Amino acid sequence: MPSDILEEIRAVEEEIRRTPYNKATEAHIGRLKAKLARLRREAAKQRKSGEKQRGVRKAGDATVALVGFPSVGKSTLLNALTNANSRIEDYYFTTLDAVPGMFEVNGAKIQVLDLPGVVEGAASGKGRGKEVFSMIRMADMLLLMVDALEPEYQLKVLRRELYEAGIRTNKTPPNVEIRKRDKGGLAIKNESSLADTTIREILKEYKIHNAEVFINEEITVDELIDVLEGNRKYVPALVVVNKIDLLDEATLPNIENAIYISAKERTNLETLRNAIFDTLGFIRVYLKPPGGEPSKEPMILRRGATVEDVCRKIHNDVARKFKYARVWGRSVKYDGQHVGLSHELCDGDVVTIIARK
Repeated sequence: MPSDILEEIRAVEEEIRRTPYNKATEAHIGRLKAKLARLRREAAKQRKSGEKQRGVRKAGDATVALVGFPSVGKSTLLNALTNANSRIEDYYFTTLDAVPGMFEVNGAKIQVLDLPGVVEGAASGKGRGKEVFSMIRMADMLLLMVDALEPEYQLKVLRRELYEAGIRTNKTPPNVEIRKRDKGGLAIKNESSLADTTIREILKEYKIHNAEVFINEEITVDELIDVLEGNRKYVPALVVVNKIDLLDEATLPNIENAIYISAKERTNLETLRNAIFDTLGFIRVYLKPPGGEPSKEPMILRRGATVEDVCRKIHNDVARKFKYARVWGRSVKYDGQHVGLSHELCDGDVVTIIARK
């Protein structure tokens, strides 16, 4: 990679560090951060041009990636959760490629990927970071796995490296819409506390001079840049503190909303499996043929799924020939209620699809 891009990145980073953040400097810092995002994107493209991309084929109802430092116990956890056989050693970087495994919980089949360890600087390519983050991006959920002996430090680094790699954990995309047009300048409808001048400066860095901009919620400079970059990955994540067998209860670290396990001793793994199911937002729906019994195996869908989603998961023709459905369960007022394609289902519902002749 040309050194001039790296030098420019360092110069912009230094100027951001030296500039105090307040309302008077907000527009200037916004423009700098937008420029930094563009430079990092250009640098990443140049690195990728010489990289060989690797990966694994997704399988099951969802793919969960194990993200953590080398030797934090990812391979041990994979082997404990699944039927995989990921190599385990007492030295760093044992896992050189993604190792997949599969486990089942509440009828859902979950693919787990043991990935090479993430280290400081991984987002910039250190320790095969770019390759690792390309595999992380394919996951439906992340387990941020940290060592019980130094969880705060490891979690801080993991979150920073994920953020620098454009991966946003436990967040939703900002409610912002930008409609480009050929002329007319910038028309900004702004419901956030960002100044319009800041928004204009950021848009200028992206060469957007004619557009309607709708900012429909409170956002930050960084979140507006995320929208403009358009390549951010938004993914749910759980924090998993491993190796609790090395500490007694009184000395366990207090990490908010974390799940505490010992992969080696297989402690709290059932709690972890159920937490993965809940975090993925899964619901179970049981199909019932007309006049028959409900299936024993559930269809796995995401929370908010409708009868139309059930039809399309069976086959697109089922939705096309749909007449009505009968539903038993928490989503209806009475068992066997007739509903349409847009009816939203609940976990445990039983569904019969009636098609046109």
